[in-house]
Amino acid sequence: MKLLGLIGGMSWENTIDYYRILNEMIKSKLGGWNSAKIILYSVNFEEILSLQNNEEWDIIADKVSQICITLEKANCSAIVICSNTMHKIADQVQEKIVIPIINVIDETAKAIKERNVETIGLLGTKFTMESGFYIEKLKDKYNLNPIIPKELNRKYIHNAIYDEFAKGIFLDETKIKFLDIIENLEKRGVQGIILGCTELPLLIKQEDVNIPLFNILKIHLKAAVDFCVED
Repeated sequence: MKLLGLIGGMSWENTIDYYRILNEMIKSKLGGWNSAKIILYSVNFEEILSLQNNEEWDIIADKVSQICITLEKANCSAIVICSNTMHKIADQVQEKIVIPIINVIDETAKAIKERNVETIGLLGTKFTMESGFYIEKLKDKYNLNPIIPKELNRKYIHNAIYDEFAKGIFLDETKIKFLDIIENLEKRGVQGIILGCTELPLLIKQEDVNIPLFNILKIHLKAAVDFCVED
């Protein structure tokens, strides 16, 4: 089993799920008392969030690059960034290290293609939905047709992620609003939804909607398990 480097803390709520589900997958695959071999580097999200809000992505990239170099020196074989939004700087960071970053956008796109879905709705933070890094890769590299919610709904989603989900708050009225947003996207022709924030699967379940949901947390971790466990 290869050693994985995890970068977590963004938020620590979802990092718990990364750790738990990763080990559940390892146990399911190997049985017995097998668990994942990892080194977890957990950041102070207050520092990262401040930089995100100020659009200081180059500083973030430098910080994450230094973390990755540290994990690489500790003999990790690959990096898992436990945040969808932080993949905005993943390609930039990848240039600074030799070991691969298991990229959630690439893995999600592969899963979408396997389901023969072409028009896909994307939910996530405003950085994920609006910055272009996610949508452009889906379009240019994988020939998909991503659609994001209207501006007011994007603002609602972003605020819910940071003000509620990242603090472990999941309200019924918020779920109702999200289901309404998904229904509006379906009316616009989307054939599936990317739950493009690792907390979203805690709110929205497959049985809540009529179209496929792509749980990026599980997709990401399946790719990590496939990488680190030798057949």
